[in-house]
Amino acid sequence: MQCAMELQLSSTFLSSSISSPYLMIVPKQHINQQKAQVLSIKSSSLNPENTSGGLQKSSKKDLSRLLRTEAAIRGIERKADSEKYTNLWPKAVLEALDDSIKQNRWDSALKVFGLLRKQHWYEPRCHTYAKLLVMLGKCKQPNQASLLFEIMLADGLQPTLDVYTALVSAYGFSGLLDEALRTIDDMKSVSNCKPDVYTYSILINCCTKFRRFDMIEYILAEMAYLGIECTSVTYNTLIDGYGKAKLFELMESSLTDMIESETASPDVFTLNSVIGSYGCCGKLEIMEKWFERFRVMGIKPDVMTFNILIKSYGRAGMYQKMESVLDFMRNRFYSPTVVTYNIIIEIFGKVGLIMNMEEFFLQMKHQGVKPTSFTYCSLVSAYGRAGLLEKVDSIMRQVENSDVVLDTPFFNCIISTFGQAGDLERMVALFLEMKVRKCKPNYITFSTMIQAYDSQGMIEAANDLKSKLITACESNEMIRG
Repeated sequence: MQCAMELQLSSTFLSSSISSPYLMIVPKQHINQQKAQVLSIKSSSLNPENTSGGLQKSSKKDLSRLLRTEAAIRGIERKADSEKYTNLWPKAVLEALDDSIKQNRWDSALKVFGLLRKQHWYEPRCHTYAKLLVMLGKCKQPNQASLLFEIMLADGLQPTLDVYTALVSAYGFSGLLDEALRTIDDMKSVSNCKPDVYTYSILINCCTKFRRFDMIEYILAEMAYLGIECTSVTYNTLIDGYGKAKLFELMESSLTDMIESETASPDVFTLNSVIGSYGCCGKLEIMEKWFERFRVMGIKPDVMTFNILIKSYGRAGMYQKMESVLDFMRNRFYSPTVVTYNIIIEIFGKVGLIMNMEEFFLQMKHQGVKPTSFTYCSLVSAYGRAGLLEKVDSIMRQVENSDVVLDTPFFNCIISTFGQAGDLERMVALFLEMKVRKCKPNYITFSTMIQAYDSQGMIEAANDLKSKLITACESNEMIRG
């Protein structure tokens, strides 16, 4: 639901290896670098016998062009630290900047932007600053956003509405709501930059994220004073925020205002927010009543709606109703997605209904829906809790022969499984494999392993890992969360 709302607002260590078969580790002194391929993810490729020569030639040309572009971008990033490059090829510099912004690599983006400003052909544009400010907001870098805004003024540019709104989001999504409000006050004094409903909707969204509901009444009053009417986006932001905070009276009050408004109407996002809020709290009767009310309003559910219903019934142990929703989807030609199957697999796995879980996993594959890292996490966790470690090996074989991207949650899941089973050698092997996969650990990774060592009475090993945790934090070799 959160992703849907954000769409509306548009806005470790050590070298190692694993021995075969299937992550069975050998003594450390016999570990060979070449054996670190057990968890390798094999990319699917076209069979040369079934591929025409013309298609092969075209694919090679596309790949060659892509590699040349990526090499050019890396070259630009290396030159960003130098003072002597002042007349570079514009396309290469701008592509390097766009690439860094899209990847949310804010430090690289600012370096490339600094290089851009040194070019003889450079002309400052507000659009570029707005894109950078949006990125800095996503990366929660309010200080850098403030500095960039000052640089824009030094470039002689007059801030536009987009620039100011991006600055508001940079402050707001970093929790600096007072600073965001001050920015809006500044906007009021600049011609052609008066805050609009989109600016205020972003600020309201930030307030709901940081549970600053006390500020919302003031913001709405200010909007009314300025004659700015709420849109569907504004109301949906309020309804979703109040619902997640379990402020149901305020949520329904906002919904009533939305229905009575002449400028906004409830839609499927509204539906999903309301039933999701009640379903998450186990208020299933109220959830069902609102589902029917929205249907009477003529608002059609989408796949996310059904996923919410399935998850709500599953959490309550109402598995028959959960499966009836799935049948309803199929009868109405709604195709279950990977998220739908992941929800069902996780629910059955958590309560130990292994056969049901496996049935839907097979059904998922038969329907041509590709499992994700989350799917395999749910399966591994369920097998681990049930003590079925041989089935964990089977899952690892499937992962090995798939193109799924292994991420930190997956490694945390399987590290926890072997740690709880007392298989510390395989646990360590997986931890070391994370570096091979360029997958940074987080606090959960380290705490899971420390707990496993403590449970086996290996106090020295646990303390050593605590030291590595501190080092990883200081050297930025650990992701947050």
